[in-house]
Amino acid sequence: METGHNDRHNDKGRMMLADSLQRPHETNAVPYRATFRCFRGCPGEYSLYEVIYTCPTCGGLLEVHHDLEPLRAKSAEEWREVIDRRVGTTRWPYGSGVWGMREWVVPDLRDENVVSMYEGNSNLFWAERLGKQLGLDDLWIKLCGNSHTGSFKDLGMTVLTSVVKQMIADGSSVQAVAAASTGDTSAALASYAAAAGIPAIIFLPAGKVSTAQLIQPVANGAHVLALDTDFDGCMRVVQEVTQDNSIYLANSMNSIRIEGQKTVAIEIVRQFDWQVPDWIIIPVGNLGNISALYKGFKLLMDLGITDKMPRLVGAQASKANPFYRSYRNGFREKAALQADKTLASAIQIGDPVSYEKAVQAVQGSNGIVEEATEHELANAAAMADLTGMYTCPHTGVALAVLFKLIQRGEIQSTDRVVVISTAHGLKFTGFKVGYHEGSLDEVESEHANPPVYLKADPRVVKETIARKLEL
Repeated sequence: METGHNDRHNDKGRMMLADSLQRPHETNAVPYRATFRCFRGCPGEYSLYEVIYTCPTCGGLLEVHHDLEPLRAKSAEEWREVIDRRVGTTRWPYGSGVWGMREWVVPDLRDENVVSMYEGNSNLFWAERLGKQLGLDDLWIKLCGNSHTGSFKDLGMTVLTSVVKQMIADGSSVQAVAAASTGDTSAALASYAAAAGIPAIIFLPAGKVSTAQLIQPVANGAHVLALDTDFDGCMRVVQEVTQDNSIYLANSMNSIRIEGQKTVAIEIVRQFDWQVPDWIIIPVGNLGNISALYKGFKLLMDLGITDKMPRLVGAQASKANPFYRSYRNGFREKAALQADKTLASAIQIGDPVSYEKAVQAVQGSNGIVEEATEHELANAAAMADLTGMYTCPHTGVALAVLFKLIQRGEIQSTDRVVVISTAHGLKFTGFKVGYHEGSLDEVESEHANPPVYLKADPRVVKETIARKLEL
């Protein structure tokens, strides 16, 4: 009997569905492999699913090492096509800006253990008006705060929680995840852990994070502990607590997170049609983010996809500037200090964990480390806001450093520059209100724009508007 039209249509539909389910795995036919190795070069390698954070030999940080030879079996053009094809796809989990690069992140993670909010793929914003004011036509802001929990930390937490979920599924003794945080890390960890059904424990420095940042992990059901210390004190406590392997450390000294964060470098290059910018400026505190950028750009070069490393700039608040001080002494020794209170609270860190990796990033990219005062960072953020952005204080630090490098002639008018905006300004409403009310310590608000309170009198309103428009 002849097959009916509907039967043929259904058969075709089933074939297309089967194909769509199979295609995501086609690139995993080659045995891609990643392991932990000592960053300093000590012998030995360790599974990514092992509870280990530092080298057993020297005590230094680990890093995720990818075997390059299997990856090089695919040409640069083939890799570009694979990554481009996955952007925005509905095929799980490739629509994520992180998992669209899964072979370069955690290649053997099983689909059912991926914990993703389709993070990444954030806007690379052409800052046309701000750039023209600075004499820079090719200025771009990577809006990493346009993410699930409002910061770039989502990029690392999707990887960490996915790895932990697979560890638990395979019989690990891990029962919970924990992190010390200045705000954004806690929000990301709590959200992704809640999605995965994994208990989360958060250590925050009491009174040193914004209300918006504090309520995020609370709302997601994390066990939030506000300690009477600063971030560095919280970090010491969480390291002690996680010596018991039943609680998994989620801070950036855990190199798993760097694998997710490095994808922002690759994403920027893809958004420029696989061209590398001249400069990347990023606010830095614990130094995992600049280390991740370097790792992403280095991978692209190792695979022959690009042939250039951008100059990386680490921007620090002058009240919490240990990396700047180390840079000024030629990295002869690591500077550590008691960080003072700064508006850029997420980078209020005096003893950064990822110091050695960040030194490599700066030296390997012919980079720079610069600082910004409270006055400089607040006014830089306000100036950007007047061109349509809504910047967090940490982005203000990076912008203030950009202004300095332009004034010094380090950045030329023809350079392509990307500033990494690490979090959404809505997390820092108090900072915005204080600026426009003129109440921030050590800040003279040069661009304050407070609301004008008037009687409901059309004549008075018209006169007020006329005076404003004459300015």
